[in-house]
This record gives sequence, structure tokens and C-alpha cells, in this order.
Amino acid sequence: MQAIVFRRFGSPDVLEQVELDDPVPAEGQILVRNKAVAINPWDDHFLRGDPYLMRPALGLGLLRPRKLTTIGSDIAGVVEAVGSGVTRFQPGDEVYTTAGLGAMAELVAIAEKGASRKPANLTFEEAAAVPMAAVTALQALRDSGGLRPGQSVVVNGAGGGVGSFAVQIARALGASEVVGVCGTHNVERVKSLGVDAVVDYTREDFTRSATRRDLLVDTAGGHSVRAYRRAIVPGGTIVIVGAGGGRILGPVRQLVAATIQGKFVQQRVVVALAKVTCADLDLLREWIEAGKIRPLVDRTYALADVKDAFRRLETRHAEGKLVISLAK
Repeated sequence: MQAIVFRRFGSPDVLEQVELDDPVPAEGQILVRNKAVAINPWDDHFLRGDPYLMRPALGLGLLRPRKLTTIGSDIAGVVEAVGSGVTRFQPGDEVYTTAGLGAMAELVAIAEKGASRKPANLTFEEAAAVPMAAVTALQALRDSGGLRPGQSVVVNGAGGGVGSFAVQIARALGASEVVGVCGTHNVERVKSLGVDAVVDYTREDFTRSATRRDLLVDTAGGHSVRAYRRAIVPGGTIVIVGAGGGRILGPVRQLVAATIQGKFVQQRVVVALAKVTCADLDLLREWIEAGKIRPLVDRTYALADVKDAFRRLETRHAEGKLVISLAK
């Protein structure tokens, strides 16, 4: 099978397309023939091996990967074969999920319990754009943010992968008002997602608005926590997604700072760390099939053009998700 790998940490230039042996599903696993793989900022951090703190935690070498490493995580495809003990799926079923590290290959073996049936009204490319971004948005709002029906929400970075899902999911969870913050080039697309208002950050600083909201979800950065506090009501919540934090410690600094600040301010400050679950993928499928949410795909690339996809990802100006198509 064809796969995208890297032998050393670095820019998209280190990515290679190689031939690997086909995987065989073990007990409790399904073998999926990939039709599409979406890329996330997480994949770019993995490629570059930063933050350094992540390398030993993921079993990577400190100076270079210990073995030939495959990139990618979010997939959508068709079950090719099943291992012993599998009861939920059979060959021919269409699935989508986050397959962990190393999904950008024509075939991938994953645990049955981690997969969900693909939304029937989405293409494979659209379905691959859902798992990590949508689950992150869902858990940031519902779990970290504690969003309740009737509350107001502002999403900073509403034109990106997580942000574009967050504004839609906020509405699905019963928010009374949803405000999206994005750049000029994304204003019309964010409007199309059904928000109540769009703030163009190149023209207006949303943290200085006279109107405060109950919950702020930040997926883009650009302001201090102190500034974000001006945008929400006393007793409100700030949820920081994708904390960044530099090449050495990654999000550790933000986690510590958020924890400390949360003890001394009126508002709650939380750093969201998402975990993709089958239950949340099933819920998202229900909402997608009901027309409540939809993925935004910025561009679709062929497997041979994966380097260009990662370069686009690194600009941080993608209007939605970037997807690699493996359909033949």
C-alpha cells in the first residue's frame, strides 16, 4: 500500500510517499481502506516533533523518529476486512474516525470500538474533515465550557476547522446567541453557518465590545487571558483550545497559567484537551444527518500533493479543513 511517512522531524519537505506492507487486522480490529484523510494542526506538530516534551510521551526519539513514521489521524473509508471478535462492522461498511497516529495510508487497522458509521449525507472527503475538529469543538463547549441552553457564546477563530464547528455546535446545544470572530476573507463563510453576528478582527477588537457573553471559546489566540476576560460576564468561562506554547513545553505553560488565573479571577479559565470518542462521533453523525451541522472543506489534495496541503495548513488561513483524497 502507499503511505506518507517521515524519517526525521522537520518541514513538509521531509514527507515521503512510500510503499509499505498491507496491515492485517488483529482481534477486535477492522481494516479500513481509506478514501480520505484530513490533516490537523496536531499533525503538523507531530511532523516537526514539537513541543519537545511530546516526543518521549509519544514514543518518538529525541533527535529523530525511532522508526519510519506515518503521518495523519482523521480518516473516512470502507471496511475491507475484520479481525476476530468484531461484531459491529462488516466488509463494505462506511466508517469515519480518528485512527490515532499514522493514518495517511491506503489501508489502516483500527480498533472496532473507536470507529463510527460515516454520516450518510457526506462524501468521504467531508466525513474525514469531521472527527478531531468537531469533537474538539463539542467537548470545548459542552464539557470544558459547560454550555447551557439560553447562554451566549463567542468563538474566536470561527473560520478555522475547530471554530467553524464550534459556532454550529453551540447552536445545536441551545445557545441563545452565537458570535463568530474571523478575518475578512472568512466573513461570508462564517455568516453561512448561521451565526447571529460576525466580528472581523481586522476592523474591530471583540474584547472591547460593550456586550459581554457567557462563554468564550478561543481557537485562534491573538489576545491575553486578561483581554478575553473583558469579553465575558462575571462568572463566565473562557475555554482555550489548541494552547500552543512553544517548541519546548507546548501547552504546559498555558495549562499552568490558566489554572493559576482561574483561582484569582471572577471568570473560569480552562484549557480544553479533547479525546475523540465513538459516542461523540455518533452524536455528531446524528446532527450532520439532521442538517444541524456541516463540515467546511477548504481544499482537497491528491496524496502526491500532501506537502502542499501541509504548507497551506501552516499559513493558518485555511477556510475550514484540508483533506487528502485517496479515492480511486
